[in-house]
Amino acid sequence: MAERISFQPVRKERDLTMLHQWMHEPHVVPFWNLALSIEKYEAHLDRFLQDPHQQLHIGSVDSVPMSYFETYWVKDDVIGRCYDFHPEDQGVHLLIGPPAYLGKGYAQPLLQDMTTRLFQHEATEKVIAEPDVRNHKMIHIFQKCGYVPQREVALPDKQGLLMFCTRDTWRAALEGGNQS
Repeated sequence: MAERISFQPVRKERDLTMLHQWMHEPHVVPFWNLALSIEKYEAHLDRFLQDPHQQLHIGSVDSVPMSYFETYWVKDDVIGRCYDFHPEDQGVHLLIGPPAYLGKGYAQPLLQDMTTRLFQHEATEKVIAEPDVRNHKMIHIFQKCGYVPQREVALPDKQGLLMFCTRDTWRAALEGGNQS
């Protein structure tokens, strides 16, 4: 893929309307549960932007915003109650917003790039994900990026599949060793 991937922090004044629209896309609604009024979504976004345990990112391809990522510190997240975490473990959530970008092969390079960025924090031993167990397409993408299923976990908003990506599984996936 010759396109250039980039990430930038979410800025409410620039991104609120776009993110609100993405949360109403039919492919997003069942997994994010944030098809709210603009006022309620703005309040949600304000809370998330002020939460120091996570960072919100807009992913772009060739400078066109088309994805949303939440990265977070496991130790301060509800998922931390589900496994024996290392204090520097990080987690990731993502979505592709515009339907025109679905099925075009963007999710894998975007997730690989974000995972690489998270592993730049040298003390991070693993990056985790907990996609909805019904989201088979996303689970497949996580596996192609080196995330290994552990077990299902009951979370407040979903039944998730806990997945671990270690530095070894991440490297293997980058080298093409994980052909799920």
